[in-house]
Amino acid sequence: MKVTVYHAEECDRKKCTTFKMAKKGKFKIVYHLNQIPRGAILLNPFAKKSVSREDREIVNKRGVSALDCSWKKVKGSSVMFKTSKYHRSLPFLVAANPTNYGKPCILSTAEAIAATFYIVGLRDIAEDIMSHFKWGPHFLTLNEELLEAYSRASNSADVVNVQNEFIGGQ
Repeated sequence: MKVTVYHAEECDRKKCTTFKMAKKGKFKIVYHLNQIPRGAILLNPFAKKSVSREDREIVNKRGVSALDCSWKKVKGSSVMFKTSKYHRSLPFLVAANPTNYGKPCILSTAEAIAATFYIVGLRDIAEDIMSHFKWGPHFLTLNEELLEAYSRASNSADVVNVQNEFIGGQ
């Protein structure tokens, strides 16, 4: 699992999922944009293309990169999003972390990265990431129906269709 996270130093380190995963040796934290690996999937909430099963080869070869910053400041931190050609957003999911429990699309960094691995077909890695948090397995259970449907979708457009069908049916 290759996970690199640019940390913007905008959170409480005691609650930060990125720092916890770095201590476990699962995520690499960087503080300079030039340290983001070229060619990795870059999670970007503003990307037009959703992560999908078709990204699995890139994830296996180059890994996943993310930005750990406050959701309130994400637009100001968006300079980071100019560093990769493989920008991907995540489809609709609900947070299970204690800070944003039940809020749609306001995931912790660990939740976002786990969701990425799950959607591209690497469920075991997603389960491993979430196993390090008391609430982590609940994130996967809470979103299981959607994560399964997204992981069966063959491409980004299909993932978006699954999302839109779910949202439209609510």
